Amino acid sequence: MSTPYEARILRVLDHIYENPAGDLSLDALADVAAVSRFHWHRCFRAMTGETCAQAVRRIRLHRAAAMLVQTDRPIPEISAACGYPSPSSFSRAFRTVFGRPPGQFRKKGTLRLPSIPRKSGDRQMYDVDVTTHPTRRLAAIPHKGPYFEISQAYEKLAALAGARTLWPQVKGCLGVFYDDPDTTPAAELSSHAALEVGPETPLAPPLEEISLEGGKVAVLRLKGPYSGLAPAYAYLYGTWLPQSGEEPRDTPSHEIYLNSPDDSAPEDLLTDICIPLA
Repeated sequence: MSTPYEARILRVLDHIYENPAGDLSLDALADVAAVSRFHWHRCFRAMTGETCAQAVRRIRLHRAAAMLVQTDRPIPEISAACGYPSPSSFSRAFRTVFGRPPGQFRKKGTLRLPSIPRKSGDRQMYDVDVTTHPTRRLAAIPHKGPYFEISQAYEKLAALAGARTLWPQVKGCLGVFYDDPDTTPAAELSSHAALEVGPETPLAPPLEEISLEGGKVAVLRLKGPYSGLAPAYAYLYGTWLPQSGEEPRDTPSHEIYLNSPDDSAPEDLLTDICIPLA
């Protein structure tokens, strides 16, 4: 049975095919899909097995290959029509995929079907609950870079909480993640390491105050080491969300850490992965 998310993927693929020289940036495709930019790219990757950027590159180059074999249009014209800023950048990209530069490909005159990404294996199943969360006030330290290196920000956060005697007022530990690691270079990923505190807790730099809006959320509780987060996210975005009938809110996903590696074995760690819902 077709779902709204399947229809969105088909709409995005049609848009790419019909506008190879247009704005096919990640945010532009999220607008075509009519899904929050915080969540669309994770959904696309989890459902199709490739990122939006990989789909754009694959489709553009296949369109170019078809033009080379089936028309006599000049190569610079084909390059521009398929969204490449220069014939040299087009030639490099084309050779990487097809094994020969555009001119040689045209002379050979053979066109093959585009390679279609295939998702491998069956996904592990997880329980997901839809519930309501309160608005949370967070004391946070920003982190820029790979998500697995956010521990540096947590070290600073813990040191400040200790120096300012904030621990008695802390209600929980969270991570807020603004980018999709499958589509954003690791060095450009943005996140916050955060502690939930009450309205009476004074916050001063370098702590940043963040308000995490309350409301309906989908919560997947992961039991086990943090290395299990990636497949859990893939299930949440690629299987549960498309079949749920729910729409993600235009706010980032976040994680709530219910215990700590300091006092829990890796197999006993509990993490709530949360997607805010409209």
